[in-house]
Amino acid sequence: MLSRSTAPVGGPPSAVPQVVLAVVCGGYAVGAAFGWGSRQVAMFMGDFGLSFAALVAAVSCGLYARRHRSRFRPAWMLFAASSGMAGIGNGVWGWYEVVEQTTVPSPSLADFCFLLFAPPAIVGLLVLAKRPVTRAGWVCLGLDSWLIAGSLLTLSWSLALAHTAHFQGRSVAQSALSLAYPLLDIVLVSMVLALHFRRSSVHRSAINTAVAALALTVLCDALFSSPLLREHYRSGQILDAGWFAGSILLAYAPWVARRAGEEEPEEAEPARRPQPNGSRPIAGSLAALTPYLAAAVCTLGILTNVLGGRRIDRVVLFTGCTVVLALVVRQGIMLLDNITLTQELAQKENHFRSLVQGSSDVIMIAAPSGVLRYVSPAAAGVYGRDAEELVGSELASLIHPEDLGRVVHEVRRFLAADPEDEPTTRIECRFRAGARRSGGDGWLNVESTVNRHHGGLIFNSRDVTERVRLQAQLQHNASHDALTDLPNRALFTERVTKAVTGRRASDHDTAVLYIDLDGFKQVNDTIGHQAGDELLVQAARRLGDSVRSGDIAARLGGDEFAALITGDGTRDRAAREFRIHEIADRLRIKLSEPYRIDGRDVRVAASIGVAFAEPGVTPAGLLRNADLAMYRAKQAGKGRVELYAPQMQDEVAHRAELATKLRSALQDGEFALLHQPVVELASGRVTAVAAHARWRSAQGILFTPAEFLRVGDRGRYTEDGDRATELDRWQLQEAVEQAAARHRAGHQIPVAVRLSARRLLDRSLSPKGIESLLTRHGLPSRALVLELSESDPRLPLDDLERRLVALRRIGVRIALDGFGSGYAAISALRRLPIDVLRLDRGLVDGLVESSRLHKITAGLLRIAGDLGMQSVADGVDLPEQVLALRSMGCTHGMGVAFSGPLDEHRLRRTLTHSGYPVPDLAGQSRAVVLSGSGLPVRRGGLAGPDSLVHPPLRSNSETSVPPT
Repeated sequence: MLSRSTAPVGGPPSAVPQVVLAVVCGGYAVGAAFGWGSRQVAMFMGDFGLSFAALVAAVSCGLYARRHRSRFRPAWMLFAASSGMAGIGNGVWGWYEVVEQTTVPSPSLADFCFLLFAPPAIVGLLVLAKRPVTRAGWVCLGLDSWLIAGSLLTLSWSLALAHTAHFQGRSVAQSALSLAYPLLDIVLVSMVLALHFRRSSVHRSAINTAVAALALTVLCDALFSSPLLREHYRSGQILDAGWFAGSILLAYAPWVARRAGEEEPEEAEPARRPQPNGSRPIAGSLAALTPYLAAAVCTLGILTNVLGGRRIDRVVLFTGCTVVLALVVRQGIMLLDNITLTQELAQKENHFRSLVQGSSDVIMIAAPSGVLRYVSPAAAGVYGRDAEELVGSELASLIHPEDLGRVVHEVRRFLAADPEDEPTTRIECRFRAGARRSGGDGWLNVESTVNRHHGGLIFNSRDVTERVRLQAQLQHNASHDALTDLPNRALFTERVTKAVTGRRASDHDTAVLYIDLDGFKQVNDTIGHQAGDELLVQAARRLGDSVRSGDIAARLGGDEFAALITGDGTRDRAAREFRIHEIADRLRIKLSEPYRIDGRDVRVAASIGVAFAEPGVTPAGLLRNADLAMYRAKQAGKGRVELYAPQMQDEVAHRAELATKLRSALQDGEFALLHQPVVELASGRVTAVAAHARWRSAQGILFTPAEFLRVGDRGRYTEDGDRATELDRWQLQEAVEQAAARHRAGHQIPVAVRLSARRLLDRSLSPKGIESLLTRHGLPSRALVLELSESDPRLPLDDLERRLVALRRIGVRIALDGFGSGYAAISALRRLPIDVLRLDRGLVDGLVESSRLHKITAGLLRIAGDLGMQSVADGVDLPEQVLALRSMGCTHGMGVAFSGPLDEHRLRRTLTHSGYPVPDLAGQSRAVVLSGSGLPVRRGGLAGPDSLVHPPLRSNSETSVPPT
C-alpha cells in the first residue's frame, strides 16, 4: 500500500501513508496505555504484535532491495535481516509467555535473536553513511564513533552498568547478557549520531526515516535495560509502543525517497562532487562540535563517580583515557587538515588572482547600487583607463546615454529571472573610453557576460569595437555597390517597398527614375574598362549630389542607375508630372555633361524613364514601369526623359505574344526560305542567289527577320537571341540543301547566306561543321558565300579574322554586307579576308538625286575594284540606279528592279531563262514579267494593321508563298 500511494508526477506527495502510520502507531499506543482490556490480550499484543511489526519491516526492506538496485541496496537488506531477527526474538518471547505461559528463561533463544538485531543495523548504518574520500577521513570517522561510544560507555557505566557487572547470584552468561544489551545499544547510538552528521545527500528522506526508527528502538532498549524499569516490565505496556513504532517507521523508510522524487536510477551510481587531489571534506559546524560534546559526556561520567564518593572504576578510567587520546589524535588530524586547506585556499586565491589579472577581458564587480567595487587591471589596455580610476564610479555614468535604457531594462529582467533558468546574460553597449583608447569619439563597443554576485553583478567584458565595425562594413557592402558606394538593387528595392507600402503609400507623387547612360559601351570599347569605371564613379557622384536628402540614388548594375523621389502630397496630376519631369531633366543635363577622364573629355548621354507610385502598384511593378519608360526613351532617340504610360505595357505584352508565336513557328516548321537573284549589271545574268528566311503566319503574311527578331540594344531579350541562333542554323542548313538540289538539276550558281559576325564566332558554326554540312549534301565549298551582316565594334577582330581565314581555306567565300553603313566597316575591310563587297541600301536609295552620295558611292566602288573584290549593290529598285551603278564600276546588283525574293519553283524557272534585261544607255528598258503580284508584305516594326502595304504591281515584285 505504501509503494502505491505515490503522488502524481509533478504534484506534491500524498499524505495518506503518514496518516495511516500515525493511526496504526497511535492505536497501538492507546491500547498499550490502557492495558488492552485484559492480561492475555496485552501479552499477545506485546509479544506477537511486536513480532508482526518487525516482520513487516523485514519484508518491506527486503522487497524494496529486491526491486530497486542502487548503492544503498545492501543497507536495506541488512535492515531487513535486523528486523527479521527482532521479529523472531519477539515471537520466541511470545511462545514462552502466551503459548506455554511460563517465565522466559535467561538466557534463551530470544536473547540470542535480540543480540543479533544490532550488528546488521550497525553495518547498514555504515553503508548509508557518506563515505570519506581520504584515509584521514576514515580515521576521523572511526575516532568520532569511538568518542561517542566511549563517552556513552563512561556515563552508562558510572550510572548503571557497574552495578550490573557486580550482581551476585548470577551466572557468567547472565552477566554477559546483561552487559551485551547496553553495550550494543551504545554502539548503535554512536552510529546513529555519527550518521546524523555524515548522511548521504541521496535518499535523504529515507535515511532520516531509518535513523529515526533505529533511534526510537535504541531509546526503548535503553529504558528496558534500566534495572528499575526492567524489574516491573510486563509485555503489552507502553514501552512496547516505542518498539512497535520503530518497526513500522523502518518498514516505511525505503519508500519515502520514491514518494518524494529523490530516487536515483537503478543502475546509476550517486553523483559525487569531484574533489581535487589531496583535498579533504570540511565537516559542518555540528559535526565539528561532536568531539567536544563526547569529551564533555566522558567528563560528566567521571565527575559522577567522584561526586558520588565512589572510587573511580578502572573501566571508566581506561575508557576516559582512550577518549581523551582519541580527541587529541583527532584534533591533530583536524589541525593538519586546516593547514592543508589554508594552503590550498591561498594557492587557489593566487591562481584566481593570476587568472583575473592576466585575463585580456575586464572583470568588474558592481554593487546593487551600481557602484563598481572591483575592476581588473585589464581595464588599462581595454578601456584606456586605469582600474583605480574606475573603482567607485557609477556604472551608468560609463555607458552611452542611447544604450543606458536598454542596458537597465536587461539588467532588471535578468535579476528578476530564476537563477537556475538563466544563470548568465549577455549585454552589448558602448562604453566610455579613456584618452588612450578614445578612437576619435571616446566610445568603445563592449560585450559583457553578466553573472549574479551577492545581490550585485559581475561583468566579464571585452572590446568588440573592431567586430562591430567589421559587421557594419559587411552590412554596408551587402547593401551598397562596390564601385560607386551607392545603394545597390537590393537596398533600393527595399526602400521602394517601404515607400509604396509604408505610411507614405498615399503620396501618389512619389516616383522612381530609371537612368541609363547612352554610349557607355563605346567608352569601354574605345578607351578601356578602367576609364568606364571612372566614368561610373563620377556619374554616381553627380547623381548622389543632385538628389535631395530625403531621396535615394542607387546603381542597379552596369550603366543603369535609379533614384527614388519622395512626394510632397501633391494631388494634381499635371503638377506632379511637371515637378518630377523637371527633376529628371535636371538629372539628365547633369549626367550628360562632359566627364574628365585621363586628361580627356568623355561625353555620354542619359535616358531616363519615370514611373509614379499609382494606387495598387507593387514595388516590382513600379520598377518595371520605370524600366519600360526608360527603354522607350532610348527607342525615341536617347538622351531624353519619358513618363510611363499604360500602352508601354501593352507593347511588352505584344512582344511577348510575338515571341511565343515565334517559338511555336520554329517548332512547327512555319518558316520558308526564299532566294533573291544576284544579277550581273553588264549582262543581266543571274550569277548567285541570296537566301532570305520568311515566317509564314497563319494569315498568309510573310514576316522578315527584322520584324520578328528584335533584340534590344542592351541584350534584354536573350531568348530572342537564342531563337535567332536556332533560325540562323536552320537557314544555313536549308540553303545548303536547296543549293545542292539545284546543282544536281544543272543550276550551278552559288548561294549567299547572311550571318552576323557574332554568329560566325559561335562553336556550332565552326569551319569543320560547315565543311561537314557541305560534304553531307554534296555542295562544292565555292558554291557557298557567307555574308558578314554586322560590324559590332565590341567583337574581337583577331578572333573573327582567324575564323574567316579558316573558312576561306576550305573554299567558302566571304562577303561584307552593309558596307558604308558604319565606321567599323572600314576597319573590317582593312583586316578581314573579304571576297565580295555588298553596298548598303542607304548608298543606293539617293544615288541618282544626290551628287554627294554619288561621289561617295563611286569612291567606295573604286576601293573595291582596287582590292580585286566583286561589288554587289543592295536595294536596286529603279532602272536609273542600274545605269548609275554600272557607270561607276559596280559589277552586280539585287533588288526589285530585277526580282524580289522567289520561292524554289519560280527561282528555277528564272534560272532556265537567259537572265534579266538591263536598261541601255538611252534609258530604255524592257520589263519581263516573271511573276504576278505578291502577297501583302509587312514592313516596319510593331505598328498596327496600317503598316501592311501592297507592293507596286511591277514585274519583279516579291512572289507570294501560299499558306499551307
